[in-house]
Amino acid sequence: MKKLVLFCLMVAFSSNFYAQETTAKTAKSKTETSAKKAKASADKASADAKKEATKSKKAADDAKAASTKAKKESADAAKKTADKEAAKAKADAKKATVESDKAKTTADKAKADAKKSTAKADAAKKDATAAKKSATKTLKETNEKAPSVPDKVTGEYNGKKVYTGPRGGKYYINKNGNKTYIQD
Repeated sequence: MKKLVLFCLMVAFSSNFYAQETTAKTAKSKTETSAKKAKASADKASADAKKEATKSKKAADDAKAASTKAKKESADAAKKTADKEAAKAKADAKKATVESDKAKTTADKAKADAKKSTAKADAAKKDATAAKKSATKTLKETNEKAPSVPDKVTGEYNGKKVYTGPRGGKYYINKNGNKTYIQD
């Protein structure tokens, strides 16, 4: 505001400096005219400032009222949201309880199945042990051990099979399962 007034005065005085009129009257009338103009512009600026102040005050009041209204609405919305969340939490808790009961039932079934499979495995071990024992007895009953290297069966000696080795030696398996060589 002050700058505007000073600018107007500067313009007024500078125009007098370059003017070619010599009379003081003309300068005085110009000064008075510019002073009136400056005063009018100052009054106008003052009125504009008052209007702007009034507008800004009204805008501040409106903003305050809107803020209060928004706070109330957000409080109501927050309460509604909290109620919804509480209802959802209760429903989730019920679901979790039902699911945990199902999980317990499933776990009990799994334990029973595990016991059954353990019993089946034990029975299979017993059967395998019994089969191994019977196979061992069968081998001992024949009193013959199979040779580690498959040699050719070439005949019979005292009711036992005679084998010929890789170097040409002849033998049979005695009752202890050992090789007994036959001399020609």
